[in-house]
Amino acid sequence: MSITLIGVAVIVFFIIRIVPGNPIAMMLPPGAGEEDIARLKALYGFDKTLPEQFLIWVRGILGGDFGTSITSRQPVMSLVLGRLPATLELSIMALVMAVMIGGALALIGTRQRGGKAEALIDVTNGVSLSVPDFLWGLLFILLFGVLWPVFHISGRVSPALDLPFVTNFYLFESLLRLRFDIWLDLVSHMFMPALALAIPLAAIIAQLLKQSLKETMHLDYVTLARTKGYSENHVILREALPNAILPTLTLVGVQFTFLIGGTVIIERLFSYEGLGNMAIDAVINRDLPLIQGIVILFAVIFTTVNLLVDLTYALLNPRLRHG
Repeated sequence: MSITLIGVAVIVFFIIRIVPGNPIAMMLPPGAGEEDIARLKALYGFDKTLPEQFLIWVRGILGGDFGTSITSRQPVMSLVLGRLPATLELSIMALVMAVMIGGALALIGTRQRGGKAEALIDVTNGVSLSVPDFLWGLLFILLFGVLWPVFHISGRVSPALDLPFVTNFYLFESLLRLRFDIWLDLVSHMFMPALALAIPLAAIIAQLLKQSLKETMHLDYVTLARTKGYSENHVILREALPNAILPTLTLVGVQFTFLIGGTVIIERLFSYEGLGNMAIDAVINRDLPLIQGIVILFAVIFTTVNLLVDLTYALLNPRLRHG
């Protein structure tokens, strides 16, 4: 994890400075003089060499200081942590929907293997994988936001609601406070972007889990369960599924990291106030400290999730624990 984070820090710091565009020039009003330019460069450390800037930035990160945003003049850490809960809630909701949809399709395909239902599921999975998540988002906006306005198409929560929250985890805190009116409003805003993110992942889960189940169904202990007179549903759910789900668990963890990264376009499409939307604004405004802070935070999330997946897989797989 340390090596990965160091590599990400080096790459993001130097790559974004190669991209054309001067953030200082975007901050200055027309007619600014050389003294104004020099003062701003000194304020944000752009008057030093790149290695010196990098060392100053790394030293600040180790001390918990990610710098100051060029556009908002606020600490990067507070800005990023303020938007992170919204993105995490959206990603977790999308993951839950993907697991439910993909798992159900895999179980139905296994139960109806060799029939028309399995063929239909395979075709559905192929279509779901072929269409990117932002196109699903556009389709949902057209269907459920314009033609049949059922869900909200922009924002995270209705501005008219009174929000008594202490944290930025609105979805979870509204449940703890038993404010189901706010919770339903949040879900209404999150449903379409979460579903757009969930559909491609659900197709991947359905394909892998169905294939694992089909391979497991031919093993001896499954055949033994059948000879004991257990129903087909019992054989699939109680005998085959616990062993077939391990490869899918690893895939879900890895894909969850990509799901968080995929929220960038979806959040922009639905004007969702999350970290991805902020990242696009930072890139447009050439806000280098904010871009660096967002990328580092994404890298920390990715490596942490991968570590947790590895530990969970080892916990569930006795062969890894006992060598």
